[in-house]
Amino acid sequence: MSLANNGLVAVFAFLSFIMLVRMVPQETFGEWVLFITASNFLDMLRFGITRTAIVRFLSGADQKYGKSLMGANNLINLVSTTLLAIILLIIYANFSDVIKDSGFDMFFKWYPLLAFLTLPFNNAQSVLQARVRFDLMLWLRLVNVGGFMVFLAANMFLKFGIETILAAYLITNFISSLMASLLNWDGIRYLFNAQKLAIKTILDFGKYTTGTLIGSNLLKSSDTFIIGLSPFLGTLGVALYSIPLKLTEIIEIPLRSFAATAFPDMSKASIEQDKLKVKKIFYSNAGGMTFLMIPLMTFSFIFAEEIVFILGGSDYTITANIFRIFCVYGLLLPIDRFIGVALDSVNRPKDNFIKVIYMTLANIFGDLFVVFILATVFLGLSFVVLLITGLMPDSSYELAHGFALIKTLEWVAVVTIIFTIIGILVGFHYLNKILDLKFRDIFVVGYSYGVSSLKLLLATKKR
Repeated sequence: MSLANNGLVAVFAFLSFIMLVRMVPQETFGEWVLFITASNFLDMLRFGITRTAIVRFLSGADQKYGKSLMGANNLINLVSTTLLAIILLIIYANFSDVIKDSGFDMFFKWYPLLAFLTLPFNNAQSVLQARVRFDLMLWLRLVNVGGFMVFLAANMFLKFGIETILAAYLITNFISSLMASLLNWDGIRYLFNAQKLAIKTILDFGKYTTGTLIGSNLLKSSDTFIIGLSPFLGTLGVALYSIPLKLTEIIEIPLRSFAATAFPDMSKASIEQDKLKVKKIFYSNAGGMTFLMIPLMTFSFIFAEEIVFILGGSDYTITANIFRIFCVYGLLLPIDRFIGVALDSVNRPKDNFIKVIYMTLANIFGDLFVVFILATVFLGLSFVVLLITGLMPDSSYELAHGFALIKTLEWVAVVTIIFTIIGILVGFHYLNKILDLKFRDIFVVGYSYGVSSLKLLLATKKR
């Protein structure tokens, strides 16, 4: 159910993305990407303090304390959402002219409303994961993502503009949140059951997981933000980079599914002081997913052009090499992801936070160097090449700009590989202190787990 939850919903999201990229001009699409990216980042800020904590503690709580935890979850998120919306409205009221010229106008204008519309939906996702109700999570996300996809499918013929598309996005989020509250999947009825102990428990654990989730989101969104802030790359660079970046969600579908189920199991084993079981779950998932990723990444690397064409069309096939770089990143991602899950499971959110800080700083400084320094070098080299080859001056700038833009985006993707390696080294160092790990066992145990999982899948299909 967890795999279906992430897999099927991701398919709907991909179909929506494919349709949307063909409905609007590249510049407008770049603004939409900035709106979604910034919204996802602030969602991490809102729910980072509660999501991991509520999953960890609610999964083992009795009925009375569970109601108190769900009430605290709703109260904390309501307060943080209100404060965030007020801050954004104040900023927009005072700097509206600057914001309109930056490409973030859609975000500042509409996110305060979106934040309240998605509040019950996000609360429900946390509560349902803690209860291991991935079936209900699936239904809720199908209403959310599937509803928007149905509208976009109809809009292929109706041809409404970006304003109507945005309105449909807000409405589908409202419907899914209304469903979550009416069925009490978000625990809204226990709002007044919130007690100081439950609030303190969530905040004490969440002060580190907030930073971890924000940092994790920044690992991807900072690429988009920095590209968007560059006068050289701008919204065109954002649009081009968003296609291969979106394709990395293919990599993350099985990872999110296995991580969602492994986290409660590892947390329970940690609470019971069963370190051997925690190690086994870590080895199995990190190593097993790495081996299972190899055929997927190999296929994606070979057929990168075709995959990019299917998602974005012929205008985006020039980004195929960026996607190939992300395929290498995909082979590193399972170990990095499950190191983070393991650190949270053994009640070391501070260590996981420090790990993500190292990765985020490496990514931001790397992106700044590439976008604002290395891009200039690429542009200069391309002019030299054009001068040597004797191409006409009228076409020189356009050709040079195109070459430098793509090369810059490729090196932004290379920075992704670098910060992932840093995260693995730092995270493994912290986790090894607690569990006494052997790095090679990730692959030894993981290989056995991957083979057994594949055999089980084949046997299930045969039956």
